[in-house]
Amino acid sequence: MKIFALADLHLSFAVDKPMAVFGQRWANHEEKIRDNWRQTVEPADLVLIPGDISWAATLTEAMPDLRFIDQLPGQKLLLKGNHDYWWQSISKITRLCRDEGLASLDFLQNDARLLPDGTVICGTRGWLLPMDADYSPDQDDKILRRELLRLEMSLAAAHKIKEASSRLLVMMHYPPLAENHEQTAFTQLLEKSGVTDCVFGHIHHPWTGLRLDRTEIRGIRYTLVASDQIGFAPKLLFGA
Repeated sequence: MKIFALADLHLSFAVDKPMAVFGQRWANHEEKIRDNWRQTVEPADLVLIPGDISWAATLTEAMPDLRFIDQLPGQKLLLKGNHDYWWQSISKITRLCRDEGLASLDFLQNDARLLPDGTVICGTRGWLLPMDADYSPDQDDKILRRELLRLEMSLAAAHKIKEASSRLLVMMHYPPLAENHEQTAFTQLLEKSGVTDCVFGHIHHPWTGLRLDRTEIRGIRYTLVASDQIGFAPKLLFGA
């Protein structure tokens, strides 16, 4: 089994949200994702999708996007992003996907998954960081604290099923570290918890200092997997 990651699919089959307005690289991006995915991923593989999956506002509107993902090869583990307004309670999502026969989709929320090779995966959405220009303490402090608690919960769940020598991979939507790689409350928690790898999305401007590819920072390998940053193709993380 190979493990891939691809964030920020930004699908919109049921709503009017053309991504080409954000730049020519987004033109026909759904076809690029589909074609690259089919050429890369095999049925036994796993693809991590850390957020911004669909522009839908409701779970019903999101179903065409989830069906699109389900019809692609491999198993998929999905995490909520800041634009996933359709993401309701995890029980509603999993029940509807089961009823609709979307058997290749799994959803991560405040918990963890153990893979056959011993890898453990957990994570949370994350949030803006205090050093970000758009951060407002009045608006963002509460959300940041909540996301840190959710990460703690996910890491606690991971350690319950993790072997001592196992790989521990965290996926987040927002980057957990600053553009200058400065330590944050998120990275302190990741480092303290023995995380080996972290994938994230959300970042789209090409000049970012967070355009990382298995870059080791204080013992953790970080990879940006926003789809437009990696050519709309699932990024291979592990497996020959």
